[in-house]
Amino acid sequence: MARLGQLMANTNYIWVTFRKEGLHKWPDAINHPGVEFLANEHRHEFHFRVHLEVHHNDREVEFILFKRELQGLYEEKTLQLDYKSCEMMADDLYSYIAQKYPGRNVIIEVSEDGENGVRQEYIVNSNTITHD
Repeated sequence: MARLGQLMANTNYIWVTFRKEGLHKWPDAINHPGVEFLANEHRHEFHFRVHLEVHHNDREVEFILFKRELQGLYEEKTLQLDYKSCEMMADDLYSYIAQKYPGRNVIIEVSEDGENGVRQEYIVNSNTITHD
């Protein structure tokens, strides 16, 4: 295993978390025995965790401001939660981030009530070095 001083390149991320209340339903749930109730509208507190690649270690993107920026997208109705899957919410959020912060790796996790969810990795740069 190489020591930190020996690394030629690595990928650094900041991460933020926030929560938003929303409603959704999965109409196709009627075709899945045991979860038919998901076809009806129901409420969740969606938990978000967003990792953004940064290029140096001195707050290139300040994470408190980044968090407020992402939360604002929902408060200003730029992005909507309602009636979307966690995967769709992650894709919508990534579309915004990719436009505002182009050429960066992004990892987005979205869960329902902090219990079950999705982790989607949007990898555009591959400069992580692995060592034996």
